[in-house]
Amino acid sequence: MVLGTTMAPCLSRAILQQARKASCERGPKPNPLSKQINKKAASSDALPAFLRHSPCLCGALLGWSSRQPLGKLLCSLPGIDSHYFPLLLWSTARISITAAAVASKLEVSMPAVVEVESGGTARIECNFYIPGNGSYTYINWFYIDRNNWVKLCHITDKEILEENTSYKGRLSVGEDKALSISRVTMQDARTFVCQVGAGSHGTGENRTELHVYKVPEAPEIVANPGGISVHSSDIPQIAQCMSKNGFPVPNITWHKNGQELQQEDKMVKITATRTRESSGLYTVSSTLFAQVTREDRNSLYQCTVHYWLRGQRHTVESRRVNVTIFYPAEHLKLQVVPSSTLVKEGDDVKLVCEADGNPAPVFTFLKRELEDSWQDLTPLTDPNSGVLNLHDVNKSSSGLYRCQTLDLDDMRQLEKDVELVVNYIEGVHVKMEPSSSPREGDSVRLSCNAHSPVALDYQWRDEKGRKVAEGNQLFLSNLTFETSSNFSCKVMAPSVPGLEQSKQVAVTVQGKPRIVDISSPLYVRQDEVVNLTCKAIAFPRPSVHWNVNGTAHEYIENQHIASNLTVRVNHDLLRAGAMCKVSNALGFSEKHIQLLDQKTPESKGVIIVAIIVCILVVAVLGSVIYFLHKKGKIACGRSGKQDITKPEARKDKIVVEVKSDKLSEEAGLLQGASSEKRPAADQSEKYIDLRN
Repeated sequence: MVLGTTMAPCLSRAILQQARKASCERGPKPNPLSKQINKKAASSDALPAFLRHSPCLCGALLGWSSRQPLGKLLCSLPGIDSHYFPLLLWSTARISITAAAVASKLEVSMPAVVEVESGGTARIECNFYIPGNGSYTYINWFYIDRNNWVKLCHITDKEILEENTSYKGRLSVGEDKALSISRVTMQDARTFVCQVGAGSHGTGENRTELHVYKVPEAPEIVANPGGISVHSSDIPQIAQCMSKNGFPVPNITWHKNGQELQQEDKMVKITATRTRESSGLYTVSSTLFAQVTREDRNSLYQCTVHYWLRGQRHTVESRRVNVTIFYPAEHLKLQVVPSSTLVKEGDDVKLVCEADGNPAPVFTFLKRELEDSWQDLTPLTDPNSGVLNLHDVNKSSSGLYRCQTLDLDDMRQLEKDVELVVNYIEGVHVKMEPSSSPREGDSVRLSCNAHSPVALDYQWRDEKGRKVAEGNQLFLSNLTFETSSNFSCKVMAPSVPGLEQSKQVAVTVQGKPRIVDISSPLYVRQDEVVNLTCKAIAFPRPSVHWNVNGTAHEYIENQHIASNLTVRVNHDLLRAGAMCKVSNALGFSEKHIQLLDQKTPESKGVIIVAIIVCILVVAVLGSVIYFLHKKGKIACGRSGKQDITKPEARKDKIVVEVKSDKLSEEAGLLQGASSEKRPAADQSEKYIDLRN
């Protein structure tokens, strides 16, 4: 209110309203920013006295400020009290005057921070503004070492002069006067200054912080190699983690099953160390200590390295490791391998005892005997393996077995029992009814029985292994010698694969001999040595007798007997033959062997010669007839028959009739030889008189 009264000689309320109306267009309602400006103006007495007593200067300020950007902004804010408007205009004028003063000076701008990886090239820009588009006189580059400025190079429009520093040979200046540093090391992390001289405009400078970074190597994690007990009184060491050659200093965090671990009193402890290498890089390491439980036997631990790069956080993870945990057994398991329901006599069986402790406890095996006493089977087992091996088990191997464990840490004992059942087949017996040996034509019944704790099946097989019947009985009827055989009763347990036994029985049929084969009839020659064979079947074993003298050899196969008699053929043997007689206690059988005389090779030759002579005689006869015909001694008529006899025939003369078939063949030969054609009628049957 005092401010408004002081301004009355310069601007009345009407003039202020007119000025505001002419220079600003505002909305009807003030906003929160206008309220804050009004509050600040009401509490300020910063309006200079010359404005309070100079109406003309105040009006000029009002008109000029309304044309400035900030003045326009203030005029556009609705709700600003008109009493405080001259103070706001004064503030606007002060800001504008300050900006104009700055714009008239040399300005140098540089990035506050430049980051580069170790071994790379850093590029630091230096931008400057000279009023009136003037040019620079020189540019100097410095770096600050312990508050001392060390010049790197001096740049003019004609040349670049590089100072003899540790950077010599690694510096270069671009066309935009930016400074480049190659092969950056950790020692290059410092402040660099660009100084620009512009003659009458003076000098200007600015600076940049060069940050050098190096991505650390992947962390290496090493788990506790000795294992950790859940009963450990101190917090045990879980693992160690190390990451090398990082810059700036990275840090390490720990994770268990993917969850980050934090320091926790008496439960989790994490220690960390860092080492600065001669290269300026850092090696960091961390050790994790933590209490464990039996559930941690499957836990996975991992460390992560964190580092900053270009204002962002990055991570590198290690591999995951598992730590050996020692804990006592809580449960015990004892089982038969294979399953006890499938164990049979002759099998090899394992009793496997398993405990859920680590390390495995000491195992002891026992078997219950009579009167509830227990037999120690330790000599048959390996105490550390928990396996009892039973070889070639039998019926007596069945029983109750016990496994006991003893934990050496807390001396707690556990035990577990299992029943071993060895399946067996015993007492296989085959009975034949009637029990006496059968005769040919009789019938018998075979019965098979056995004992087992499981159900049994029966099969009958012959001596060749062929199945002949099922069930525990086999009925054989009308027996013969050929029926005699060894039959086998096979007993099987379907519920226990492989459990089976067999029992054989011989069915022998008795009877008098029966001759089944002899060598009759047999063609022989006089004085020839021949083998006479006689084969028979019988039981009991028979004997073979011959009614002729010779050398006999006998062969026996099953119930067959064969006799070979070697003998020389004589007249009596050829005439009477031989008799084979086979006999046993139940009777005999005999058969005759007939010997037939076989023609000699000489007689066969005589027959052949006779046939050849006959053929020659017929040929000669044909030649004679042909000759007589050519001489005309034989006349032929056309009637088909010609009587060549004399008128008076006599009874003592022989007349031979030759059929036309034979004559036709001879006539054909004659006609072919003489090439003369004859009538077909001449080829009929003819009569030839052979009396002359």
